Amino acid sequence: MPIFSNRTLDLKRIKAIGFDMDYTIVRYHSEQSEQMTYKEVLKKLVLQKGYPKAIENLKFDYKRAIKGLVIDRKNGNLLKLSLYGKIKMAFHGTKPLEYKAQLKTYQGMYVDLNDPNYEVVDTSFSIAYGVLFAQLVDIKDSKKTIKLPAYEVMESDILEMVDLSHRDGSLKRKIAENIEKYIIQDPECVQVLERLRSDGKILMLITNSDFYYTKLLMEHTINPFLKKYKHWTELFNFTITSSSKPRFFTDKLSFLKVDPKTGLMSNFDGKLTEGVYQGGSAKNLQTALGLTGEDILYLGDHIYGDIVTLKKACNWRTALVIEELDKEIECIKKSQKTQEILDFMMEEKSKLEDALDEINLKTKIEKKDKEQIGQLITKIETLNARVSAHIQKFKKYFNPHWGEIMRAGNEESRYAGQVEKYACIYMAKISDFSQYSSKRYFRPVKRLLPHEV
Repeated sequence: MPIFSNRTLDLKRIKAIGFDMDYTIVRYHSEQSEQMTYKEVLKKLVLQKGYPKAIENLKFDYKRAIKGLVIDRKNGNLLKLSLYGKIKMAFHGTKPLEYKAQLKTYQGMYVDLNDPNYEVVDTSFSIAYGVLFAQLVDIKDSKKTIKLPAYEVMESDILEMVDLSHRDGSLKRKIAENIEKYIIQDPECVQVLERLRSDGKILMLITNSDFYYTKLLMEHTINPFLKKYKHWTELFNFTITSSSKPRFFTDKLSFLKVDPKTGLMSNFDGKLTEGVYQGGSAKNLQTALGLTGEDILYLGDHIYGDIVTLKKACNWRTALVIEELDKEIECIKKSQKTQEILDFMMEEKSKLEDALDEINLKTKIEKKDKEQIGQLITKIETLNARVSAHIQKFKKYFNPHWGEIMRAGNEESRYAGQVEKYACIYMAKISDFSQYSSKRYFRPVKRLLPHEV
């Protein structure tokens, strides 16, 4: 799979490359891991928040949410936004919210994400959160004997229990017990890392996971495929665990030194040397490396925690890993013929509309003009029906509820807009670097403006 560029990036100039771990270096079987999260959160909602035990009978539907959605916690809605914040699709719970209902609730149909009533589903770890919120909204609306709190309370409770499930180790224990079920081994990724190191790049692992979980996953995904190094800790010049991103990029916190053999930590005060650490800050790390931000590339999967915050706070170059990209491109290829038919019909519609405009611009509309206007309107309406049918056919190639991740109708989705604005390059997985040398010069494809087409 190719690597895609939003801005020029000279890999030859990059001296240090940092990597997130979860969903970046370490790939997950997302549907299985999100189902596990979903079940754990349901259990915690019952045990810790007093929700009715009957909710544990809910079934996980992985396709009910995608990355980049926005949750309206006040009204119980899930929204898909365009690049400019316009609502392009909406569901109330799991039920489609028709245009008139959207207009009644949102009036101008634009969403201000600074409003605390909105939360973004922006990582692969968030799918269970979005799915469960939608399902609980359905239960609350059904007026059954199952009593649930207000929409915004449910949203807060779900998010709190998702965070707790990551913090208390309950999810990590399940992964450790059945690591093959949840974690993907990618030998090609290890080959890429070893080649980058051999080509003189400083490699850094910067993860929010604690040392013991990092050790578990890296020993499973990296160690078995190493050829030039004996252990993953030798492959990375610097390993920083429990980094507390995005604070790692914005605050100036202290580092702790970690003994990789025992996992024990000790206070650290001085210039960083190669090894394993906990906490710290990007600014101190950059100072220790003696590099400028333009010399450092960081790869992560979280558009906000890994990419947006880093781009705003530091001057590092950025790369986003979008695991859904492989599937999205495959669906685009399969739907190509349908898209070509849609493009042709839209060209025909444009010609009819031009002809209609030409008549309407006349100073005086004659009887024959009115007849022609009627004929043109009839043709446009007939064509609209055909277009609608083909749009529905086109949507079936993608997520059955939300369509493409990177598009909202003809416009870029809000998520795609974030990728374009903040990620210098993006890809589906780290192993995509296998197609490129360490001296590659990435440059973006020229994007045509409407007047240039």
